[in-house]
Amino acid sequence: MKHTLITGMTLAVMIGSCSIAVADVLQDQLPDMGTTAGSTLSIDQEIQMGDFYLRQMRAGAPLINDPLLNAYINQLGGRLVAHAHSVHTPFHFFLIHSDELNAFAFFGGNVVIHSALFRYTDNESQLASVLAHEISHVTQRHLARAMEDQKRNAPLTWAGALGSILLAMANPQMGMAALSGTIAGTQQGIISFTQANEQEADRIGLQVLQRSGFDPQAMPDFLQKMADQSRYSTTPPEMLLTHPLPLSRLSDVRNRANQMQHLVLDSSQDFYLAKARILGMYGADKTAQNNDLFATWQKGNARQKIAAQYGQAVLHFEAKEYDKARATLQPLLSKQPGNPWYLDLITDIDLAQQKPDQAIARLAPLTKVRDNNADPVLLLNLANAEVQGRRFADAIVILNRYTFNHASDTNGWDLLAQANAGVGQRDQELAARAESLALNGQFDQAIRALSNASSLVKLGSLQQARYDARIDQLRQLQKQFKQYEKS
Repeated sequence: MKHTLITGMTLAVMIGSCSIAVADVLQDQLPDMGTTAGSTLSIDQEIQMGDFYLRQMRAGAPLINDPLLNAYINQLGGRLVAHAHSVHTPFHFFLIHSDELNAFAFFGGNVVIHSALFRYTDNESQLASVLAHEISHVTQRHLARAMEDQKRNAPLTWAGALGSILLAMANPQMGMAALSGTIAGTQQGIISFTQANEQEADRIGLQVLQRSGFDPQAMPDFLQKMADQSRYSTTPPEMLLTHPLPLSRLSDVRNRANQMQHLVLDSSQDFYLAKARILGMYGADKTAQNNDLFATWQKGNARQKIAAQYGQAVLHFEAKEYDKARATLQPLLSKQPGNPWYLDLITDIDLAQQKPDQAIARLAPLTKVRDNNADPVLLLNLANAEVQGRRFADAIVILNRYTFNHASDTNGWDLLAQANAGVGQRDQELAARAESLALNGQFDQAIRALSNASSLVKLGSLQQARYDARIDQLRQLQKQFKQYEKS
């Protein structure tokens, strides 16, 4: 199920822009007693701020809301987090539709990568090296520690920093300009702190990368690619503007990687399929480049050949050549009938050709609604097919359970609203829409929708009590977020 992008401007303030000087340490753990960040922000405050910024980002950034790609990037990120030290927050990984090469992390374990990274990374270890770097910014609490330092020593005030971040969410260029203006007069100090900040994230990220079973050489290899691109381009990659890359940083990473065991690894099949899907569905309109890559993969190893065929099917689908897409994909599906990448695409083809019953027949045997081990991507696909096939009651059964288990996925709430509208359950439609609005930080609209839902049900009923209780929860959350809204 390819979901519509959340359109808007990209969040442009990166952790790499923050300042903190850090001593060279061998272990990637902050000492329990020497960390001053706690005097500015507790872990709970970081998580709350992360929740606030994430809701703003959903509303204003071009997030890729693709269940398959989100599942892949979170699985990859989760593997790295499992081998990181000093993990004090949950981690969540997101994709932004952007042809600019970049990645960033912010409060509460939220890591975002631009879709262009899939084009520029040659293998899964290189992609993992970027994630490991951003994870290390979070585990080392660089943003909180930088704000502590700035609050004491620099004119970058607490409110000014938050306001600049919010401004950058709405308008990246304007936001970065505001941030630069705030640190006027101390720019050289900020730059030097940023370099130390980046070097620590490299050093610790390299350890995380190695412990997770990836090739340590992938980190300096990717940094070298960025340096080469900057050397031969009039404008450096956006990533180098927010993650400075002096020669000393590159040589330090290379030296450290050379002391680790080099691993000859093939990327996972999921990496190749994810790359083919992103390039085909979310890349710039460069069909010739994609065809060149897929042609190269056709001469490669078995996994690359499979991804090339899948990528060609994606290109046919995007071009609305549905019969060609089906014919190209079918041999892969015949060999692996339960593969979610193939099932997702073939059911999209079914729906595009007005064959929802065929899509439902494919998915229903593989998705037991009450099975906690059921693939959530396939469950969402089945619910989408049932909504398209006007089997609203069946969709509601799936989506009630799905939204309970995946309450932060707007895909589920949007489909549930459609399904409830299909059966005329106006109050439940409004309640589902309220949850989606709240996830986008639109609390006033969400509360208004829930108030309308409450007015439609029997006075004093359990359902009304639930709606009213949820209104109280959202008002409380809105009140907590007020402190972060100053711009």
